[in-house]
Amino acid sequence: MQTTNPSDLSTGHKACNPPQRRLWSAGHGCERGFTLIEVMIVVAIVAILATIALPSYQDSVRKSRRADAVLALQRIQIEQEKFRAECPSYATGFNTTRACTTSPTVSYLLPLANTSPDGYYGLSLAGSATSFTATATAVTGTSQASDTGCTVLTLAVTDLTLTRTPAECWTR
Repeated sequence: MQTTNPSDLSTGHKACNPPQRRLWSAGHGCERGFTLIEVMIVVAIVAILATIALPSYQDSVRKSRRADAVLALQRIQIEQEKFRAECPSYATGFNTTRACTTSPTVSYLLPLANTSPDGYYGLSLAGSATSFTATATAVTGTSQASDTGCTVLTLAVTDLTLTRTPAECWTR
């Protein structure tokens, strides 16, 4: 059975039984808290977990940001089909306004920006009467530039055949 000292009751502290032995003590009876070694072990464990988790997190973020390119390329595809329904050819580039003219010069341009909605990809477009190729290229200096194997996504339509490359970057 543990006994308490009446003076300990007034301060709200319990007596420390049995007395703890420490190599270093500032003269206080019962030391409470963490040692430097315990704190260092916790810091080391947190550092190891962060080293493992951070690359995985960054890969997940890059994969989710690929949706920016996919969305932009699919929008180009939809706009190209609308454009082709009214014009004799697919659009060959981007402009602030839609252009489907043959006089005095041939001009087939989509009214779209040359960057993806979130700005992680630059867009380019090449077209002809029966085909077009839209390309999304990761902008240098963004995290997407480190998206190994998926820095350039391409959507091509040739004679009504749709091709998306690289295929592993288009997973849903």
